Amino acid sequence: MTVRISKLFGMDIYTDNAEYKGKVFDLVINLEKGKIETMTTEPLKVRTKIEARKIIAEKSIPYQNILSAKDILLVGTRSRPAIDESTEDSSSPSVTRRPSYQPYVRRR
Repeated sequence: MTVRISKLFGMDIYTDNAEYKGKVFDLVINLEKGKIETMTTEPLKVRTKIEARKIIAEKSIPYQNILSAKDILLVGTRSRPAIDESTEDSSSPSVTRRPSYQPYVRRR
């Protein structure tokens, strides 16, 4: 999923249960990794770090929970585990999961 950051501001946020969560107001970006960490539904213009932490804890949505972004942002209600690319080891074999269905294969 690729979306311009400027397009995210002001987008409506809905859960996959059709619950309105608000509009994207601010983004918290990890500059070292080059990734969006969190989106807030309130401005982060606060006077103390305690107020900022409260907004991030109560009025924010982790970006990893975004399921889809087009005209609105669709957010999963369950948090998905974060994938940390720095812990992946290229020497270890990758694990692939088999699909839960068996596709029909026509044999001759």
